[in-house]
Amino acid sequence: MTPFDGTSSFLFSNSAQHSSNSSTKALKLYGSPHSSSTQQVQIVLHEKNIPYEFINLDIMSDPEIQDLIRQPSSAPVIANDGFTLCESRAICRYLATKYADQGTKLIPDAYNMKLGALFEQAVFTEVFAFEPYASKAVYEKVTKRSKGLAPDEAIFAGSVAALSSNLEGYENILSRQNYLAGDDLTLADLYHIPYGTKLTDAGSDIMTRKGPNITRWWTEISSRPSWVAVRNGEPVQT
Repeated sequence: MTPFDGTSSFLFSNSAQHSSNSSTKALKLYGSPHSSSTQQVQIVLHEKNIPYEFINLDIMSDPEIQDLIRQPSSAPVIANDGFTLCESRAICRYLATKYADQGTKLIPDAYNMKLGALFEQAVFTEVFAFEPYASKAVYEKVTKRSKGLAPDEAIFAGSVAALSSNLEGYENILSRQNYLAGDDLTLADLYHIPYGTKLTDAGSDIMTRKGPNITRWWTEISSRPSWVAVRNGEPVQT
């Protein structure tokens, strides 16, 4: 999880929210509803039609939760059939693999080495060319604003400028294929949604002005029912 989201894994409210489909055996997701990392996991849960119980807790007052996430990694955290896992991308990969035949297919078949390599390339593109800059920009104009702090306009402008340069490569890739890893939607595309949306909230139109192919791609992925459901706080429909 990035430190620039302003929704650190150690900042939970002291309430618990449960989906209407939750049960004692439902997958549990511990996280902040405003965290981009938590939202990445929620998108995948909706894409894979996996009912879950969302727990939004102040961990500093709950020893059980402290023990749950006291690891080198950070929240969000899932608990699934006795298995506990931290870090949003690791969780998303686990869910996409375990529930491969359920809902939207989000990772290539293991036997297809070329598609698998392109998928990994796309994932690392998001990790190194998108999130570091998007998260800094969002921190300045969204997170600071929510805390009553003044943004650093120079940092915001510099982050958007760096991201703008990187998105030229996206435009090139997306001129040849539908999605970042090929012609099928994957986790690599979905990972962009929370911060891309928050860039708009920050007052930037960068996701729709860098070229027709990025605009087409962004409009499609940011309109997916899974993201609409996450933003509206809706439970998974099974």
